[in-house]
Amino acid sequence: MKAKASQMKALYDAKGFLTAIDVLGKDELQQACKEHAKLENKFGKEYTQYNLHNTHMQYEWVMNLAAHPKLLDTIIAVLGPNVILLDSRFICKYPSSDVPHKDNSAPYVAWHQDIKYWGFEGGPVASVWLAFDDVDAENGVLQVIPGSNKQGILEHRMAEIPGNLLTTNQEIPRHLVQVEDLVECPLKAGQMSVHDGLTVHASEANMSDRRRCGFVIRYVPTTAYPVKDPERPRTFPATVLVAGTDEFKNFQDHTPNFFTKTF
Repeated sequence: MKAKASQMKALYDAKGFLTAIDVLGKDELQQACKEHAKLENKFGKEYTQYNLHNTHMQYEWVMNLAAHPKLLDTIIAVLGPNVILLDSRFICKYPSSDVPHKDNSAPYVAWHQDIKYWGFEGGPVASVWLAFDDVDAENGVLQVIPGSNKQGILEHRMAEIPGNLLTTNQEIPRHLVQVEDLVECPLKAGQMSVHDGLTVHASEANMSDRRRCGFVIRYVPTTAYPVKDPERPRTFPATVLVAGTDEFKNFQDHTPNFFTKTF
């Protein structure tokens, strides 16, 4: 297991991402999708596509996904033994027949780096996409630029094309993105990908008749700390220690009462 973890770490550091990692078994996936469908029915698809934020604080089944042993095996391999769950969000790109596109602008995610929005030092940010549906080029697969995690933080500007799902509506200018090197990360439902906060990535609109839904979770090592930015104050009301110990105390531990730690 140690050899496998070291190989994963080496590949992650070199490329900035890992993909097609098996996490959920058939029964686990079926149950998770069943629970998510309840939220779709409760809130409606238009709301559900991007607004289910930090629901691991409310629902035990979501917290259990974020702390799934197979998922954390990978996160510990790339971040080290002491890990904080920073934030989570469900992101669903529905076919336009289910959720009509506003102003004819199909939702997409522009080229960006997560660290630009999160603002951390002292350690990296790792972002997980845990697929609830099969993901491919037709329904908006994740695209990454291998090795871009070594470029530092790139310029971001306001996106020019309507429909960008990023809350700050920013994008890296096209001329700074080595699109000729892009790699797609197709997933089967129940698999995950993980990428570094500096890795340049994006996803096109869902132009298929199939949903593309996943659970996005972000993790940091306990050494990380947020950079203070008066123009964009940041709060972290949903942080949970999910592995190891935290001797740094850069974040308050908001562990929900229903979650029992086993470490």
